[in-house]
Amino acid sequence: MSEKKLLPKKTGDLSDWYTTLIQLADLADYGPSKGSMIIKPYGYAIWELAQKALDEKFKEHGVENGYFPLFIPMSFLEKEKNHVEGFSPELAVVTHGGGEKLEEPLVVRPTSETIINDSFSKWVQSWRDLPILFNQWCNVVRWEKRTMPFLRTSEFLWQEGHTAHATHSEAIETQKWALGVYKQIYEDYFALYGYQGHKSTSERFAGADDTLTLEHLMPSGKALQSCTSHDLGQNFAKAFDISFQNKDGEQAYVWQTSWGLSTRSIGGLILAHGDDNGLRLPPKLAPIQIVILPVIANDELVDFSRNLEKSLKSKGLRVKVDDRDDERLGFKINKWEVKGVPIRIEVGKRELENNQVTVVRRWDGKKETITVEEFVQSVESRLDDIQKNMLKGAKTLVEQRTRVAKNYEEFKQLMTQEDKGFIEVYWNDNKEIEAKIKEETKASSRCMIGEGEGTDFYTGEPSKTKWVFAQSY
Repeated sequence: MSEKKLLPKKTGDLSDWYTTLIQLADLADYGPSKGSMIIKPYGYAIWELAQKALDEKFKEHGVENGYFPLFIPMSFLEKEKNHVEGFSPELAVVTHGGGEKLEEPLVVRPTSETIINDSFSKWVQSWRDLPILFNQWCNVVRWEKRTMPFLRTSEFLWQEGHTAHATHSEAIETQKWALGVYKQIYEDYFALYGYQGHKSTSERFAGADDTLTLEHLMPSGKALQSCTSHDLGQNFAKAFDISFQNKDGEQAYVWQTSWGLSTRSIGGLILAHGDDNGLRLPPKLAPIQIVILPVIANDELVDFSRNLEKSLKSKGLRVKVDDRDDERLGFKINKWEVKGVPIRIEVGKRELENNQVTVVRRWDGKKETITVEEFVQSVESRLDDIQKNMLKGAKTLVEQRTRVAKNYEEFKQLMTQEDKGFIEVYWNDNKEIEAKIKEETKASSRCMIGEGEGTDFYTGEPSKTKWVFAQSY
């Protein structure tokens, strides 16, 4: 990224605000190759906290971590027709190695269904070998034409879960479980609320029979597909001959799922919660939850701040004392506001004399002066209050900007509004119609959210499925 500049207004050029904020908050930098990104320690710390929360949930369910190679033989992708067709435009392919042309081109991992299933075919012989619950934390490469840090890059970090089961019902249960974990992590950690449901025929994962998604609304009015969980049916099992002898002594194909959440989640976090002053991080994902600023970096105030830091760290909190003597207080305040630290503590001569602290909440700017004892005793509930209020704000945004369209004319009118968001409609999933809608309005179906009795907003025919549409990132 280029030379640092002042943060523009979020309500102005959102793209400029977003890319400038990523630099000012020290989250990431552009990589030397097109579409690549360097994640800096402050940005990576957010990912580590999310990763830890997810990993604990996976392991509680019996999912085990492993790792598969980055390079995948092209012939593996070609075994599943829909899969290779879906990913072909995004593939990065290696044709030479060691100065020589390779006998078979190698694809740089866009996702790992094929290479993992090649091994599953060797690992599974009996029903006793099932289920396989496997996850890997890795990077993937998808050659994007239009990129933006975190939201859409040619290389990104993620986890990808891959499972194999003896029955379809068990696979579907796992598919739903994975999306449920994502929803819980997004609400409890990211403080983001959204719609979950089935993807349309044209939007589902290439090679899947069904895709579940979680869709979050950004302040721009666009939706962000934040994670997905797929019912792969027996498509890859048949392509890679993953069969087993069941309890009845008969040969059968396994049923499979795959599911993933990536560093795109950090992009959603920035867009959803940031404001004109910078980031606003939910406490559970904040690398630094509390920053303590001595008004002057003299011995007395620094010692006072260090003692407070020690008390807070003993509670397991992430705390930093900024006692740099080459920066003025106003600069430090701005710096930590941009970084989105949930609570800022200011300590001056008056606070020192009265054994007090001045507490400033980043979420809403609330400021108060209280005793050190009161703050230390109440700090965990204060952080919890911020976390809950941020989720409440995100949920309010979704509710306020979800509108109902009964027909296509109403739909198109809503899509032209400045405060567009989700549009709820009855619709009969149709690939050709969805393509026309996308061409005319740039909106696509985000997910099916329920069932009922209604009228298809496009054709006027009876419909029993309710969907949300939106423009998307």
